[in-house]
Amino acid sequence: MRAKMDSVIHSRPGSALARSRWLLVAALAAPAPLPAEVPESVDPERIPNYRVIRPDLAVGGQPSPQAMMQLGEMGFKTIINLRTRREGALEEEQVVRALGLDYVWVPVSSTTLSLRDVEAVEQVLSDPERAPVLLHCGSSDRVGAVWGVIQARAGRTLEEAEAAARNAGLRSPKNWDAALRVLDAAPEPADEER
Repeated sequence: MRAKMDSVIHSRPGSALARSRWLLVAALAAPAPLPAEVPESVDPERIPNYRVIRPDLAVGGQPSPQAMMQLGEMGFKTIINLRTRREGALEEEQVVRALGLDYVWVPVSSTTLSLRDVEAVEQVLSDPERAPVLLHCGSSDRVGAVWGVIQARAGRTLEEAEAAARNAGLRSPKNWDAALRVLDAAPEPADEER
């Protein structure tokens, strides 16, 4: 390694070889980029019921128009919206994509929540390249239901999953009932997967 460093240092100044070697040395010496961090808290007027669930995931209600325009500056790379078309999800997609962020629309309600919806959210959350993620709905209630199902599927007890769901914003009994319906309908893992 020392010999390579000496050859880089002693290359003719200004030569293409010297410049490329210095770039290589600089790149190797540069610290690895740190993962983006999202704010620990946000004014409830900007994102209601905002919480950081894990370092790469925050949940909340519908961001205000001003907050929506600053999601990238806040550190988010991907926005998952659980709101329906009637709630303005299509308009949000245009704004988020114009900001250069990834947008995933998984419209759910207490009557339509399905295992397929939960799996779509899980797929995004399991991809580190898409983090940090903001997962939101109108108030974070449906977010809580989806998060509770994810937690139960990850092996948490039903009580632990419900507590995690409430921490993520679940308030409505009808949304927890929807989560339970999804869990009841979900196939059991094969014995070899347990």
